[in-house]
This record gives sequence, structure tokens and C-alpha cells, in this order.
Amino acid sequence: MFTHRIIAATLLILPFSAASQAQDIYYELDGGVVSGELYADAIMELPVHELSTSTAVTEGIQHFEGHLMRDVLALLRREEGEVVTLGALNGYEIDIPMRDFHRFDVILAWRMNGQTLHPRDKGPYWIVYPRDQHQELQDIRYDIRWIWQLNRIEIR
Repeated sequence: MFTHRIIAATLLILPFSAASQAQDIYYELDGGVVSGELYADAIMELPVHELSTSTAVTEGIQHFEGHLMRDVLALLRREEGEVVTLGALNGYEIDIPMRDFHRFDVILAWRMNGQTLHPRDKGPYWIVYPRDQHQELQDIRYDIRWIWQLNRIEIR
């Protein structure tokens, strides 16, 4: 019996090319990878949110630009689920409760202090929490969720 049931959705975000600001995006559905190039432009068309906050790994206040993670997940029709597993180019991986993206204005940042993020400076994407706006976010349990060099999102 053939089923269309999605077991897991994995989003691979590749580094910016010189020719384009948009990313190539791929999904892993039921074990197979399918192209999702139409989402690259769609994600870049989402409203851009700005956030100024301190981080646990930089000095002073930093200014970030990006898209709300809950908007990205809604665009991908993946706003449901309990856990989002995020993976980085350097092999780091972290599970984040889906509720974080609904409770806080967490952004998928692609710019910091007016500069496009690249792998050498925590890019192409960095998950950024509004740390200074919520006292509870100034805790190591949240600091470890600030994954940079993001290249994979899996929703379970």
C-alpha cells in the first residue's frame, strides 16, 4: 500500500552563491530527497525581522536581520510537531522544542550588523533568540540552542 504520509521533513540550506541571495532548499521526505527550489525565493520574501540583542559568544549588542522561524515553518507547512532538530555545517546538532518558535520571536538570521553571514562568521544562517527581551532566555539551556552555520532542519 502506497502512502503519502510524511515521516520526517529535512531542510538543507546551502551557502549563499555569488550569483544569488536565495538558497537552494531540499527536503527529505520518506527517505528521498526532493527539490524545493521554489521555497528559496519564498523564504526570502517573508517579512524581515530585526532584533538587537546580546549573545553568549559576542561582545555587546548585535543587530540581526532574518525571518521568524515560525513563519519559515508555516511556509514549509511544518509548523506542527514537537521537536525541531537543527544541524550545522560543523556537525553540531541540537533538538529545540517547537514551542520555542511559537513562544518567542526566534529568527533565522542571515545578516548581523548589516553584513550577510557566511560560514566563516556563523552563516549562512544563525538561530537567534530575543535574549535581552526575556530574562529566562539568559540561561545556558537556551544559549546552546543558538546554532550557527545552520544547514539542516528536521521536524518530528
